[in-house]
Amino acid sequence: MGGGCIEPWFRIGDGCHKMTKELWTKTEVVDFFQIEERFLVELEEEEIICPLCRDDPSERLFPPTEMEKLRLAKILVEEMGVNLAGVDVILRMRQNMIDMRNQFDTILEDLARHLPEVFRRDL
Repeated sequence: MGGGCIEPWFRIGDGCHKMTKELWTKTEVVDFFQIEERFLVELEEEEIICPLCRDDPSERLFPPTEMEKLRLAKILVEEMGVNLAGVDVILRMRQNMIDMRNQFDTILEDLARHLPEVFRRDL
């Protein structure tokens, strides 16, 4: 895969890895991203990532959305020197931009559906 990875692929180290699982355990996450468990705990404490808890509260599971946030947090901290407060702000802004893009796409789709009607009426 060229320079970047496309979801559900993650760039870790020198390669892209496919996300084939729906839920990941804490141990799998630590191994996959090659991170210290403490980093994962800090991200949870700061509510930057929010794992799912099943019947057993100690059994935290991470869906792909949280894995993506963890991947970005790791890059921001390790490669760019951003602190956790900065990571939180960046990830929130990123999510806001994604939400706005989705709203914009919906508006464009509505407009594309209604434009033919407007042109037919004006003719």
